[in-house]
Amino acid sequence: MVLSLVGLPGCGKTTVGRQLARKLHMRFVDSDHAIEERLGCTVREFFEREGESRFRDIEEQVIDNLTQRRGTIVSTGGGAVLRELSRLRLRERSQVIYLKSTPDELYRRLRHDTMRPLLQVADPLARLRALFEERDPLYREIAHFVLETGRPQVPSLVNMLVMQLELAGLYPQPAA
Repeated sequence: MVLSLVGLPGCGKTTVGRQLARKLHMRFVDSDHAIEERLGCTVREFFEREGESRFRDIEEQVIDNLTQRRGTIVSTGGGAVLRELSRLRLRERSQVIYLKSTPDELYRRLRHDTMRPLLQVADPLARLRALFEERDPLYREIAHFVLETGRPQVPSLVNMLVMQLELAGLYPQPAA
């Protein structure tokens, strides 16, 4: 089984993904970190040097690779759903979990973050609202599960996800 976490920047994909992987005894991979290893530089540096379109090309290739690794939890970049082929691969090859957060919640979490290229603008809250409007329908389109992140602590979110996976018959994993 492959589990893929999708959602806006700062919704908790990496933090929740790591803890979920520990709990389920699965590998954890952050797609942005996999991209950085491949490129030899940070996402931000590549974004600034090559632009978003070229970054999305690389991201699409990495998503293709990661969604073929059984026993893995993949934390995707916030924009991984922008390419139709990436959405298709995520939906067909993994169980997609959308960690849904409101732009206002995300702004509270990210207002001092200088590492996210898409938020280095004059009005980050307006940018988060625009990203939500654009991406929420795409996240919903591919999601098998939607989890409102709200205010619960990470361990609570992980437990809620495990319960949803159990109810869906996906965990513990059925015998082959």
